Amino acid sequence: MEARRDVFQAIADPTRRAIIGMIAQQPVNVNAIAEQFEVSRQAISLHLKILSECGLLNIKQQGRERYCEARLEKLNEVHEWVEQYHKLWTSRLKALKSFVEQEELQSRTQTTKRKNK
Repeated sequence: MEARRDVFQAIADPTRRAIIGMIAQQPVNVNAIAEQFEVSRQAISLHLKILSECGLLNIKQQGRERYCEARLEKLNEVHEWVEQYHKLWTSRLKALKSFVEQEELQSRTQTTKRKNK
């Protein structure tokens, strides 16, 4: 039994990220996608299959041509996951900044007190 694919698996590979970038603006012919990479068409077909299984693209037949159309809503899962860590680290960095500023203020205050003695 094959494991369920998710959007994180899709974006883990640089070739798949490049394909997403290519189709983000408009549908692109499968052959045009394959021509952009120095790998076999079979390898590109596998990447397209993974992107399709992850819900990031649809492949539509138009006459004899197949076009890949982006479905980028699924990238919201990645955004939400990253955003939680962004908020966490922003909070921690603000706390660190506040701590450093307090330490500097205390240090200046102590230096001023010593000079005034």
